[in-house]
Amino acid sequence: MTNSAITLDAIDRKLLREVQRDGRAPVVALAERVGLSATPCQRRLKRLEDSGVIAGYAAVLDAPRLGLGLTAFVQVSLASRSEETVEAFHAAIGRMPEVLAAWAMSGETDYLLQVVAADLEAYGEFATRRLLRLPGVKDTKSAFVLRSVKPPAGLPV
Repeated sequence: MTNSAITLDAIDRKLLREVQRDGRAPVVALAERVGLSATPCQRRLKRLEDSGVIAGYAAVLDAPRLGLGLTAFVQVSLASRSEETVEAFHAAIGRMPEVLAAWAMSGETDYLLQVVAADLEAYGEFATRRLLRLPGVKDTKSAFVLRSVKPPAGLPV
């Protein structure tokens, strides 16, 4: 599947906003909210899923209520950008449940990781015993979330 954008009309965009807001809404409810009957709404949803615009459905969990009260954004610099080092690093962070998201970056830092932990002590253990020991990691810089001002939201469609 390519990353090219597909053409969306106003109803598709409204449907996407509704699905981002409530991914568990029944098709009948979605259809009513976007001004369609159930069958055309279901066809549009299927087209959006098949095209990859809707990549999946997931529950949004509350990290602090699960004992994960600390969120950190970690800049990681690698000692080498060889294919072997990069692939080993990717595989290693892929196996770390504490790493919620990872982005390859331009600029001074090679990667930006979003990491959760129970508290500062647990993060310290993770950083020193696991993250800094990953293949090719030269340096890390951590910034800790003090308060969520605008939590992650749906994409602007």
